[in-house]
Amino acid sequence: MKIKKILISLALVFGLTSFGSVANAACGKITIANMNWASANFMAEVDKIILEKGYGCSVELVPGATMPTFTSMQEKGEPDVAPEFWANAAIVALNKAVDEGKMHSINKAPITGLGEGWWVLPATLEKHPELTTAEAILARPDLFPHPEDPSKGGFHICPPGWNCELSNRNHFRAWDMEAKGWMIVETGSAAGLDGSIAKAAERGENWFGYYWSPTALIGKYNMQAVDMGEYAGKDNWDNCIVKPEQECADPKKTSWVKSEVFTITTDNFKKTAGKEGMKYLENRTYPGPVMNGMLVWMGENQAEGADAAIEFLKTQESVWTKWVSSSAAKKIKEAL
Repeated sequence: MKIKKILISLALVFGLTSFGSVANAACGKITIANMNWASANFMAEVDKIILEKGYGCSVELVPGATMPTFTSMQEKGEPDVAPEFWANAAIVALNKAVDEGKMHSINKAPITGLGEGWWVLPATLEKHPELTTAEAILARPDLFPHPEDPSKGGFHICPPGWNCELSNRNHFRAWDMEAKGWMIVETGSAAGLDGSIAKAAERGENWFGYYWSPTALIGKYNMQAVDMGEYAGKDNWDNCIVKPEQECADPKKTSWVKSEVFTITTDNFKKTAGKEGMKYLENRTYPGPVMNGMLVWMGENQAEGADAAIEFLKTQESVWTKWVSSSAAKKIKEAL
């Protein structure tokens, strides 16, 4: 009888231990796209900490860029999460994947106050207040000399692999910019694009090109959006502007479409992270001013996303604790 009781006791102990291990590992392994721009890098690091410390997930960050990440999620089912996916260029394919149950758009407002388009620096408008529209700017390539050929105007676009690279190249053709004396400035990377703006702002030079908000640079330099006129319609945008050049024979001049930025996941994440993990990502919305502030902090402190994530979680409890359960919030605070 004693031996039986001992065996039962041991079974209970090991059973409870095993149950605890299963509970802690219930979320399983998750991969998150660590995109190659500051806000997405920061968001990925915050997601990693919250899902690991708050919900017991095992999280791996994998390098990503908009279109390669989307293609991989669609075809290979990985990574499991893209925290800041700018969907305009892939909205048709994304909707199809969602309809097929392969992917989920679980948060359609991960950051408030978003927008993208063409921008200039305020010093340019102080000297040339008439340059508020795309038409007016494109008539003055002499004011925006290309760094490699000053006889041409320089139009700065996105790095390779970003959705906006395709759309800006098609905008370039739609506005007949080459004939008007313009050349594309190949920025090469996010750092190259940011550096071109900072350099021009600090030297009091003119700058013209693509950017988006909320971002540290828009706030830091008070950059001004350019009026691009009327929106030329969904068909022009979805079936031409966002397509490779060979699929967009006749792009029409248009303003930028309203920015569609989502947090998207694979179906595997829904199964692996469960209701709590899904609920966290559904609730996770950064106010634009808070995001801008974090990006400025990263720039001023030469910090990476991982450092910014810790700073955010320590200083912005009133924001992130609304996204998680009280028990998860307690675990996260204890882990910091």
